[in-house]
Amino acid sequence: MMRLVLTISAVMALAACGDKPQTSAGVKSDTPAFQGAQNSFAAPGWKPGDKTSWEQGLKARLQNTQNEYSKTK
Repeated sequence: MMRLVLTISAVMALAACGDKPQTSAGVKSDTPAFQGAQNSFAAPGWKPGDKTSWEQGLKARLQNTQNEYSKTK
């Protein structure tokens, strides 16, 4: 009985050592954010590569929808 317990515990201990390393598998891109998103999910009226319209869109979103202080006034 003791041999069985030792064998099971040894197998469990060795199984814990067999963990594979985890690496990030996300999209890797070194292009600026305002140059991407050439798909149907982009905001209407925005053209990829137009930095000023990208910044204006971020400012508008911050003021209109993500500003909790303006919602509580």
